[in-house]
This record gives sequence, C-alpha cells and structure tokens, in this order.
Amino acid sequence: MSNGKLENEYELAVASIRALCIDSINKANSGHPGMALDAAPIVVSLFKDHMVADPKHPNWANRDRFVLSSGHASALLYSLLHVTGYGLSIDDLKNFRQLDSLTPGHPEFGHTVGVDATGGPLGQGIAQAVGMAMAERAIASQYVDGDKLMSHYTYCLCGDGCLEEGISQESISLAGHLKLNKLILIYDRNTSTLDGPTSNSMSEDIALRFKAAEWNVLHVEDGNDCKKISDAIGKAKGMSNAPTLIIVDTLIGFGSKNQGLFKTHGAPLGEEDGKFAKENYGYDYPPFTVPEEVYSMFRNTFAKRGEEAYEAYLEAKKAYETAHKEDYKRFEDAMNGEVSSYLPKFPSFELGTSKASRDSSGKFVAALHESCPFSFGGSADVASSVKTKVENDPNFSSSHYEGRNVNWGIREFAMGAAQNGILLHGGLKTYVGCFLVFSDYMKNAIRMSALENLPAIYLFSHDSIAVGEDGPTHEPIEQLAALRSIPNVDTFRPADERETWASWKLALESKDHPTCLILSRQGLPLLDGSSIEGTSKGAYIVLEKDNADLQLIATGSEVSLAVKVSSLLEEKGIKAEVISMPSMEVFNRQSEEYKSSVLHLPYEKRVSIEMLSTFGWGKYAPLNIGIDTFGKSAPAGKVIEALGFTAEKISERILNSIKR
Repeated sequence: MSNGKLENEYELAVASIRALCIDSINKANSGHPGMALDAAPIVVSLFKDHMVADPKHPNWANRDRFVLSSGHASALLYSLLHVTGYGLSIDDLKNFRQLDSLTPGHPEFGHTVGVDATGGPLGQGIAQAVGMAMAERAIASQYVDGDKLMSHYTYCLCGDGCLEEGISQESISLAGHLKLNKLILIYDRNTSTLDGPTSNSMSEDIALRFKAAEWNVLHVEDGNDCKKISDAIGKAKGMSNAPTLIIVDTLIGFGSKNQGLFKTHGAPLGEEDGKFAKENYGYDYPPFTVPEEVYSMFRNTFAKRGEEAYEAYLEAKKAYETAHKEDYKRFEDAMNGEVSSYLPKFPSFELGTSKASRDSSGKFVAALHESCPFSFGGSADVASSVKTKVENDPNFSSSHYEGRNVNWGIREFAMGAAQNGILLHGGLKTYVGCFLVFSDYMKNAIRMSALENLPAIYLFSHDSIAVGEDGPTHEPIEQLAALRSIPNVDTFRPADERETWASWKLALESKDHPTCLILSRQGLPLLDGSSIEGTSKGAYIVLEKDNADLQLIATGSEVSLAVKVSSLLEEKGIKAEVISMPSMEVFNRQSEEYKSSVLHLPYEKRVSIEMLSTFGWGKYAPLNIGIDTFGKSAPAGKVIEALGFTAEKISERILNSIKR
C-alpha cells in the first residue's frame, strides 16, 4: 500500500485500523503509534483469514487465543476489537488511556472484552502464550477423544523489545523442547526500540536463535503484503513438528514522515503528521470513521467463521457428553474452575510428629494428583527439594502431553508467567515451585497473576536462614515482605502440617487471586493448638493464657519457637500468649470484632517473631524480632544461634525490652 491508492479490501481494512490508531493516540495525546501502525497488516491478515473466535461468545473454551505481547501497541488491539465486533465503540476509542475507560494504556485481561491476556511488561506475553499452548495440548491429551473438546491455535504478536527480555529465551527454549506445534509467534521486526535502533543493543541472528531452540522459522520480507503474511500463517498451521516463528519485516510508524525512525515509537504523530500518514494510505475519511465495507468484511470472514465454529463445537460437545459422560463432567468442572469435589481428604494429624512444611505440602501434592485429575504443576528443577515430584506420572512432554508433572527447568520467570497463561486458558488447576529466595526472579509474573485475578499457586520452600550451609545467596530475608506487598496476593507461612494442608485448601478454593505458600526445610512439630479454622482466618491464638501479659505473634517455624519462649517467660512470671499468623492478608480481611478478639492486648504488649525481614510487622507490634541483615554460611543450627533465633536469646531480648 502506497501513493494514496487502496487496491483491495485488505488495504482498506489496514488503512482504517491505522487511522483509528492515529486518531486515538492523537486525541489522548499519549500512546505508542510506531508498532500499532506498522503491524496493522499482521492483525488484519490473521483475523480476516485465520483466527477462530466468536465475538458473541468471547470466552468459549475452544477458540483460538491471541496475545499482544507488545502491549504498548494497545491502540492496534482496541481498533481491531472495534472493527471485528467485540463491542468496543468509537467512543471507547476516543477515551483511549483515560480514567476508567475500556481502553487503558496496556491491554488488561478481564477489563476489556476480547483481550485474552494482559500485555505490557515485555516478554511476558510470549510466556503466557506458551502456557496457553501447553494447556491446549495437556487438556486434549487428558480426555478420551480429547481433541473433540480442545483443539485450537495460540497466536502471539511480539516486537524487538520482547525478544531482548530474558524471559523470552526461557519461554522459547521451553516451547521448542515441548514441540508446541500449535503455537505461532509473529515477530514484528521494525528494528526499533524506545531509545533508538535495535542495532544499538542487539545484533544476533534471530532466525538462527529460534532454529537452535527447535522452532520452525518463516520470513515475510514485506510487512505490508497481507497475502504473503496470510500465506505464512497458513503454512505455520500446517507444520506439525514444532512451534513456528514468523518474522515480518516492517517500518515502524509506517506512513508517518518519520517512518522507520525510533521517534515514532512512543509519541503521538500529531495532527499534521497524522494527516500526512492518512494521505499516504489513501484514506480520505473524517477522524474516527470506518467505512461500512471494513465492518462487512470482518463480519463475512472472521465473525462468520467464528460463529460457525462455535455452533459446531456446541454440537461436538453434546455428542461428547452422550458418549463420555464422566469425562464431560470433569471437563466442565475443570473449565469452570470447580475444585470443591476434587479436594484431597485431610489425614489425621498426630501430636508428637514433626515434619518440614515442604514435606507436608509434598504429601498434599501427591494426594491432589490422585483426587484432582486436572491438577498440573511442577518446579524449576527443584522438585526433589520443593516436593512437587509426583510418582508414577509420565511427566508432561512432547511424548506424554497427558503427563501432569511439569519439568520447568531452571526458568523461574517463564514458569510463573506460563502458569498465568495456563490459567488464562482455563481447564487446569496449577501450581509451581522454587526456593523462596528465587521468587525475586519471577516476582513480576506473580504481580501479573494478581493483576489478572488468577488463582495461581506458588510454592516457595527453604523459607529462612535455616537453609544453613548454602549461605546468604540462598537464605531469604526480604522476599516474604516483598510478596506481602503485592496487592491481591495471599501469602501463607504455615506453622505445622495442619496449617499447611489448610493453606493448600484455601489456595485451591481461590478463584480470583494468587496464593504463595512459604514452606520450611526444617521440621515443624505439630502444635496442640493449631487449627484449620484459625488458618482460614489468617491468625488465631494457638496458645492461650488467662490474664496474659504479652502476646507473641509468629509465623511458620517460629510459632513453635514462640511456644518455647512463652514457657521461658512464664518462669520469669510473665504470661505470654502465642498467636499464629499464617497470613497477614487473610487476617486483615476479617471483621474488626474478630481481629480485636485475637489481638486483644494493647499494641505495646505485643511482640512479633519471624526469622525474616521485620518490614511490615510494625503494624502489629512495636517490638519486631527478625533479621534485617543477610544470612551466614554454616550448619543451620549455628546460623540460627548466631543470628539470635533461640528461645533463650529471644526471651532475654523481650525481658530487656520490658525492663526498659
């Protein structure tokens, strides 16, 4: 398309979408026109000729998924959703990037109909798409004739910046290893980033990089040639041996006076250049105007194809229900996230036993694998340490897509983001695990779980300086406080086996927020006063004292330590109750009446005890006994003693505080 002439329906649709992007961004005086303009032919080709989805039923299970990894190009997606019939109006486009609009600066799942994943933090869209493709293959393989229930493609559009982020390589490597052949990644190679041309920071051969990761690679040299783009997508769909990358060479900010230059990346074109670009496209319509021919084209292609596919799927499901009643019921429960009838039965908890909470969690994982056939998870190469390895499972792989134990490899960030993609897809109940100190590697994926309101489950073991000999690189200090700081995340640090099982149950029952379970390497004695009901309220009195003088608030392994401290203080004439607070977030949501019944002593008569950073504990107590330095390398007992976490040293510190 050039020289002011629109030659076919492809070009008219592309020009109209480009014009909408220019208008939306100019009106907002904010946004990223560069990729939105150059990638318009890609999305037109995809949606007109290939994408299978139904705007009238935007959430049906077997639709194709589309992920815009380069979420800064959101104006492109919103313009596309408008012309393809997802209900976004011209007024919505006029409210681009405005308060409470349906067209926020980056696409948000659950906020705008038709957005399959939140995009923006570069690279995470690729990882989420990998998760979706994993879910598609896993679900199809877990049921008799499963391809009749689940068989679709996952498409992802990314840019140069996405491929510079390290998470992209983690995800690419995993997808190639798993041979996720129904995953198609389209790379808009406009050779620009915000600060300048990609030659400033990137010079590898992208095609060879993907081939080395066992991907198919296709190349379209003219990013304005919709026919060639469409042909490449069609060819990718026919490749059954591996995922496919389609490299599309484009000019950033196509049509602008500055096309091909990085300065179009993140600043509005303005009225003059916007007019110039539209003239370049041959698009002579008023602002925010789309010709009826464009709407009609998408109705007769994309929408019609999606409606027919949806109706056919309903018929296929009806036949499947007749043929496989039990599998059908399980599939429906899985897609709806209904786990209540699939939860493991709780065992009898025996006083006198002592188990690391990672071991207690491992027993729960094994029981969940038996009771819930759509549970799905694993660890970042630490399954034997986090206790996620399930015996007698073939492991999810290209040879065994029915496997439910995932070997994620040492890819924490991709693991967390792919879990988000799996949950966005639906149909599996997931968990992932690694050491608590390495939650830092995946923190932005956890944040994304919370933002997308996903019930992701994160298992973090080796929860304190009790890691011992591995030293300060592996001993978490500030990580738990960081997790607690993320909105819409529940963290649980259980004190014993009973609290661990209760925490797991709460995590599985969540439908709209992620949960982090913080698990110990060291043994935790079963507490006489621990409670499933108390755990469900976030905090409770585990050791009660009549006419108590103090309240000791603790989590995890420090609850049993606090019980010992209470005994030593009583020898000095001080009665100290012990409160277990497995989850600050859950406790904070309780009624004021309940909270005051637990924290019934005045603020100045409370002490917190946690073998991690004291950050955040000032809300509950003035004396916070924790660790605000890095750890040490030595046997666990020696490290614990050196950093003051023995009952004797803590009771002495409390007594000194009382004297002062």
